[in-house]
Amino acid sequence: MTKNLSADSDSIFSRKYGCLGKEEAHENAKRIEEMCFASADEHFKDEPDGDGCSAVQLYAKETSKLMMEVLKRGHTTTAEPEAPVVDTPPETADTVFDISGSTRAFIEADEAKELLSPLTKPGNAYKRICFSNRSFGIGAANVAGPILESIKNQLTEVDISDFVAGRPEDEALDVMRIFSKALQGSVLRYLNISDNALGEKGVRAFEELLKSQYSLELEELYAMNDGISEEAAKALSDLIPSTEKLKVLHFHNSMTGDEGAMSIADMVKRSPNLESFRCSATRIGSDGGVALAEALGACTRLKKLDLRNNLFGVEAGIALSKTLPKLPDLMELYLSDLNLENTGTIAIANVLKQSAPLLEVLEMAGNEITAKATQALAECLTAMQSLKKLTLAENELEDDGAVVIAKSLEDGHPDLKELDVSTNMLRRAGARCCAQAITNKAGFLQLNINGNFIPEEGIDDVKEILKGGKNSLGLGVLGSVDENDPEGEPGDDDEEGDDEENGEGGLDSKLQNPKVEEE
Repeated sequence: MTKNLSADSDSIFSRKYGCLGKEEAHENAKRIEEMCFASADEHFKDEPDGDGCSAVQLYAKETSKLMMEVLKRGHTTTAEPEAPVVDTPPETADTVFDISGSTRAFIEADEAKELLSPLTKPGNAYKRICFSNRSFGIGAANVAGPILESIKNQLTEVDISDFVAGRPEDEALDVMRIFSKALQGSVLRYLNISDNALGEKGVRAFEELLKSQYSLELEELYAMNDGISEEAAKALSDLIPSTEKLKVLHFHNSMTGDEGAMSIADMVKRSPNLESFRCSATRIGSDGGVALAEALGACTRLKKLDLRNNLFGVEAGIALSKTLPKLPDLMELYLSDLNLENTGTIAIANVLKQSAPLLEVLEMAGNEITAKATQALAECLTAMQSLKKLTLAENELEDDGAVVIAKSLEDGHPDLKELDVSTNMLRRAGARCCAQAITNKAGFLQLNINGNFIPEEGIDDVKEILKGGKNSLGLGVLGSVDENDPEGEPGDDDEEGDDEENGEGGLDSKLQNPKVEEE
């Protein structure tokens, strides 16, 4: 909560309303937490037969509401804000022009004149504009063009994401060219052209704007859900003259592929100051993954790395393991659905335990990880005492692997908030161990064990453990178990035979004496 209110947060709300200094954010977060917990606690007491889910939902709703009120109110103390990941000083309301909050709709010329009229007033101080969620036609674009050109020298942030939705391709491209020409030469710190299905044609429609960003001021560039194909990635890399000051570079949901990844890798190599890089769901395979992993070695200030949902495979995972030691400031690492398997997972875990002491978020869901890799993961997790969120969903840990992971989290990890081991073929022992690992962590918020094979008595065990722990939310931390299959069995007949041969006693011994080495 403190992070979301402070300068560590990077969102449309923090850019619009500004952030608080860390001390002030902490005080407000503490006050909000106390108020909302008291309210949720009363709600929970009023429904003695409930499982606490509605109380948790009330807590989340009320905290979000109060946090937004605090951000809108702004600073109430004279404390100096700490430097954010991307230095964005708070601005007063009349420096932000945002039309994204209204109902999504087409805009034509007459409405554009009225809607954009504040930008035409002499002496206006608008520095940040957001035209997202409105679809501009040619008529509206011809109205907007001269207005934007008249204020382009004062603009520092431009969000024109999702601003041609539903328009025919030719019209959309013409609109992009009008905006590009109008904004040519503006010295931007932030540019968001996401959700416009650009493709190569769209990227080149923004040529005049992109080519004019040669002043080394651009710090944030977003091109998500933009159809960044191989050709589009090359065009983007070629058109932007300098990325040396870039701190945020985000791509998502495109058919970029290996060849496109090579162009993105070239951009990354030229961006040594990157602090947040996302290239998720972009169809990048092994060769492209290796190229990206090697390019990221130049980004030694990286704090957040998101490569989820690509086709990297083991080779790219090993290449990434060679880069991670060069990223000592890494705080968030998203590596889900990369086909890392045990070999890639172990290689990454072995380097993280020595090179990522500040890591707060680790996601490695959907990588075909089995119990064989959990010893390396456990040693890695033992070293990560700042961890707040761990996601290992949709793997093949089974009870043996879950026990090892859970035991590595039980001691220490005072800031852990979320643990997701859903869809891992867990049964009673694995579920119990995961509950025991988090039940005494005062600030823990959510345990996800859904989609497993936990018998009803195992779910009862989990609830009893959570009730008896020191966490103030008790049962409220347990997520839904509506997809749990109490009758299910993991693996094939051979695996079931091994389980019967080992017996409960073998697993119980592992619960008592897990081997987790610490360096």
